[in-house]
Amino acid sequence: MLIILSALLPVFLIIALGWIIRRAGFLDAGIWPPMERLIYFILFPCLIARTLATADLAGIAIAPMGAALLISIFVMAGSLALLRPVLNQRLGLTGAEYTSLFQGSIRWNGFIGIAAASSLFGTAGVTLMAIAIAFMVPAVNLLSIYVLTRHARVEPASLRAVLLAVAGNPLILACVLGVALNVSGVDLAPFIDTTFEVLGSAALPLGLLAVGAALDLSHARKFSTTIVLATGLKMLAMPLIVAAAAWMFGVEGFTRDVAILCASVPGATSAYILARQLGGDAPMMAGMITASTIAALVTMPLVLAVLL
Repeated sequence: MLIILSALLPVFLIIALGWIIRRAGFLDAGIWPPMERLIYFILFPCLIARTLATADLAGIAIAPMGAALLISIFVMAGSLALLRPVLNQRLGLTGAEYTSLFQGSIRWNGFIGIAAASSLFGTAGVTLMAIAIAFMVPAVNLLSIYVLTRHARVEPASLRAVLLAVAGNPLILACVLGVALNVSGVDLAPFIDTTFEVLGSAALPLGLLAVGAALDLSHARKFSTTIVLATGLKMLAMPLIVAAAAWMFGVEGFTRDVAILCASVPGATSAYILARQLGGDAPMMAGMITASTIAALVTMPLVLAVLL
């Protein structure tokens, strides 16, 4: 466990540094939203696209790994849908609050996932995590948009609007580009490859700083019961579900370890943006992201030590 903790500690120290920089006012508060846009729309897609385009995918159990991750997402989503009447009765959730619980239980932070995979498993880990992103990002976005438009808005969005929102996701586009280049055997031109490499190398440190800057402890305290539930489902139940699904689909060794790591990372800041855009409970969502990120310092080393 100490080895895992020492590998993950730099990730959390950079997140903590982002929180300190934001709270100390070292940088103007207005810099963070445009920085997040830069990371989300340019830097992180460059990292994903180049990783997938140049990866050696031979010998990787891509389909079983993807199946295990997708099944886990749908098991969690289906369970929340079935238990919604009970949750509403016990917790008194509004439709908007339920959507935050839903997102907080299934969405995961790709920045932390890639950084943790790099620290624990090196370049091969980053490749597998990028493959996991290719499977999971479309699924969690489709489910989240559907639930938000179904339960948080007076007028549900059309199927066309949902599909357009998912199709325009920069991470999905980066995954499609990277896989297409890899499968086609077309190499990136040297100057493009170098450009993507330089831009992608900035994604992780800046992304982790932005994660830290977005943490808001006041929201985490405001909705304690629901936030504790979502954090427990995401940080503890989801890795167990993925471990069971990996066993069911015969995913073993290094690929299984990365799949479990993928499930163990905290919630994504993009969930807050989606909640704000589609009528969800954005303050509760912010609290869930903060709580899961803080909890990850304990739960990730614990889960990985037990399951890997």
